[in-house]
Amino acid sequence: MDENDALMNIGAFARRVGLAPSALRFYDDCDVLRPAHVDDATGYRYYAADQEPRAVLVRRLREAGMPLTDASVVLDGTREEARAVLEGHAVRARETAASARSAIEEILRDLPGGVHRTAVARLGGAELASAVRQVAPAVASAALREEFPVLGCVLIELDHQEVRLVATDRYRLSVRALRPTSIGPIGPIGGDPCRILVEAAKLKKAACWALRMPEIRIEADEQGVRLHSDTAVRDLPTADGTFPDYRMILDNLPATRHRIITNRTALRAAIAAAGHDGPLTLRADDQQLTLTPRGSAPSTPPAICTGPPLRIAFDPGVLLPALDAGVGPDVLLEISSPSGPVIVRSADQGSFTTLVMPVHDTSADGKG
Repeated sequence: MDENDALMNIGAFARRVGLAPSALRFYDDCDVLRPAHVDDATGYRYYAADQEPRAVLVRRLREAGMPLTDASVVLDGTREEARAVLEGHAVRARETAASARSAIEEILRDLPGGVHRTAVARLGGAELASAVRQVAPAVASAALREEFPVLGCVLIELDHQEVRLVATDRYRLSVRALRPTSIGPIGPIGGDPCRILVEAAKLKKAACWALRMPEIRIEADEQGVRLHSDTAVRDLPTADGTFPDYRMILDNLPATRHRIITNRTALRAAIAAAGHDGPLTLRADDQQLTLTPRGSAPSTPPAICTGPPLRIAFDPGVLLPALDAGVGPDVLLEISSPSGPVIVRSADQGSFTTLVMPVHDTSADGKG
């Protein structure tokens, strides 16, 4: 049997490798993919089966937008030369895509109605549930929500790097930042984050569902928030209102003058044992922390105290949930003054921050 009988004509080979016959003729003319045999009488091109890998690679390189001069290096150069060309093309492709996206977004902004933005982020389901657990306790009580409904909501904020959950009742502010595994279109580069308000009760129910999912895709736009798993979708309708500018609060915090590091469990136990009959006074002096509940004996849990002597009072009902929301054995209190917001941090989770307002220390009235 003639060896040419084992060859494929250009049409059959084109279908096999996913290239048009016209493209194969072009690659022949460019000396990129020469046929195995050309009939002298008819000029018909024929290809061998062992040419298929090269043809498929040519197709993939062209689909990636690679010029033929660079593609030839990948096809016929050394491994090192091919890697250098591919990496260089990847950098240029990213830069081109970013420029194109910026140009399109600018055009969209000029269209009537502006940009319809949909933000997309992927998170672990357990990670999202943990963030909701930490932040949701900071929403306002039912009585305060009747007057200020927005304080019964959690702000979900997506920008180009993070997903943030924020809640406040005006006496406490909780912020949890999450780093998604991927984050999609947010809108104009450098523009404002996508900000969505969701009722805390609905978000907590959705978090219980998300806890069982390995990964959750968050989609947020003007119509609401949708949580996608591999098999289901949970809708979270948005709430109306203007959420307090928490960034302004954080950016304008006074400089820290006092730092107290103590065991979170011990501090929590001392507060819980004191009850909620009145303010809890904290006194830090000479590396000693003293807790004095109203009407109870003081306690001195181990602590590291830095800064000048300090006396500050808290409502146990406000401080205790802030401690419960943290993780790890230690808690850090950063204090600027006895009357300013106190930052409550966890040494094991820098992405979660709570602000707690102190109260008037009635036990110090009349004392110099």
